[in-house]
Parts: sequence; C-alpha cells; structure tokens
Amino acid sequence: MTAARLACGLLLAGLLAAASTDALADPAPKPVIVFMTDFGTVDDAVAICKGVIKTLAPDAEIIDLTHQVRPYSISEGARLLGRTSQYYPPGTIFLTVIDPGVGTGRRSIIVKSGRGQYFVLPDNGLVTQVVDRDGIEGVREITNPQWALAGSGSSTFHGRDIYSPAAAHLQRGEDWKDAGPELTGVTRLDIAGVIVDANGIRGQTVALDGPFGNLVTNIARDDLVKLGYQLGDTVRVRVAGKEFALPFVQTFGTVPKGKPLLFIDSRGLVSLAINQGNFAAAHGIEPPVPLEILPK
Repeated sequence: MTAARLACGLLLAGLLAAASTDALADPAPKPVIVFMTDFGTVDDAVAICKGVIKTLAPDAEIIDLTHQVRPYSISEGARLLGRTSQYYPPGTIFLTVIDPGVGTGRRSIIVKSGRGQYFVLPDNGLVTQVVDRDGIEGVREITNPQWALAGSGSSTFHGRDIYSPAAAHLQRGEDWKDAGPELTGVTRLDIAGVIVDANGIRGQTVALDGPFGNLVTNIARDDLVKLGYQLGDTVRVRVAGKEFALPFVQTFGTVPKGKPLLFIDSRGLVSLAINQGNFAAAHGIEPPVPLEILPK
C-alpha cells in the first residue's frame, strides 16, 4: 500500500511539474510590423502612425524599412517591398503607405502572399513584385469600421486612419478575414522587362544605391553573360545619352579611388559606380532612365 501511494505521489508530482513547465513556456512570438512610407521624417506623420499601432497593440515590434521612398513613387516602393520581404519569415506584416490616390476610389487592402506574409497597403500596384515571386493566398478589402481608427475619418491620412489600425489588429492575432470582403485580385504595375539580342541589352537604371550614387539597374548577371562578358572585360554602356567604357570587376577596390566600374551588386544586378565616389552625381543621372549595354 505504501509503495502504491508513493508511486501515485511521484506520478502526480510529475504531472504538476509538466503543467508548470508548459505554463512557463514562452508563447509563440507575435509577428513584427515592417513599416515603409514616402512620408519622410521631418514631421510627425510616421510617429503618429506608430502611436496608433502601439495604442492598439502595445507589444508590437515595428521595424522601419524606409520612409524616404521618392514621393509618390509606387514603382520604387514595389521594388523595395519585393526586395526586402524575402528576408522576413512567414507571418510578418508589411505596412506600406505610398498613396498618391489617397481619398479616391482606390481600395485599401490586405494581401496574404503565398509565403504567408501580410501586406497592408493601398491597391495601387505596390505588391506587384511580391505577387510575381510568391503568389497570392488571398486578398481582403479593409472595410470593417472596427479595423479603422475610432473617431477619425480624414480623406488624406489613411496611413493613420486605416492602414496602421489594420496592421495592429493583425499583430494582435485577429483573423485577417474580418477586415472586409474577399477580392479576386490586385492592381498590378506594368514593369518594363529587359531585352537581350544581337544588338546588346536594353534595360533601365531603376534606382540609386542609398547615398553612394551607384546606379542600380534591372539587368541581371545572366543577361550580361549572354553577351559573353566576363570579369576583367571592358563593357560599353550607354545611359542618359552618354557612353562609358567600364571595367567589369568584382568589387570597388579593384579599381583606383575615383575611377568608375561595373559590377554585380548584392541583388545579382548590374550596377555602375565610382570607387569612393558618386556615379550619378558625377554624370548628372537621375533614375529611372534607359540603359543600354553594347555587344562585346
């Protein structure tokens, strides 16, 4: 009898210990919100949006992608969103407000990608490159007044009144389907492609690489290889009405300080630069502009 009671006691203690361990286990982490706008940081717009999020979801972690997107540039926002989102896990919430059509008939939407990430944004093409890469699991229009900021109804600040609250509701774990009715598709940008033929490569400079003035293009390494170019070759490039003969090298320090180069950047794309200089400023080039690589 004593042995039986001892065994039962040990079993009960084990069950209590297991229950205690489960109770102390860390809960599943909540998703982060990655925030991008063209608002800049000279005024209070970004801080107001973050205040709305933190009021509704106090434990929300907000990562700034950038707030320096070229004003009104949906194509730049789409490129940055497509580029950045691939490095974040499923469940991440991308809050993006680049909205030249604010207050018009354009829709406010949540897109769930094929990777299980959420994109809260205006339906103006911003999600194009994400959709091209990851596909769409579903789309919802944000119409539920419970998902908007109570007491606010501005026609010009939907970042505060619609998108930030919606991102907060998602971060709290609410069902994204409650945001509003299902949609069958999204608005997409018409993104110019690259042409490779016997006459060379015709593409575009699409951006500058931060403050450094490197020209980022939409031409991939494989496009350059199709023309027979290899490291060490001199590549003839035409851009903005000017022609350059640039060494194709692996990195900046391969050429002397102040000298130009052509290299493959971290995105796998052709880029033009000056070692410790600013290619765009030196030659008066402001993307987007056409770029041509001539045959070898």
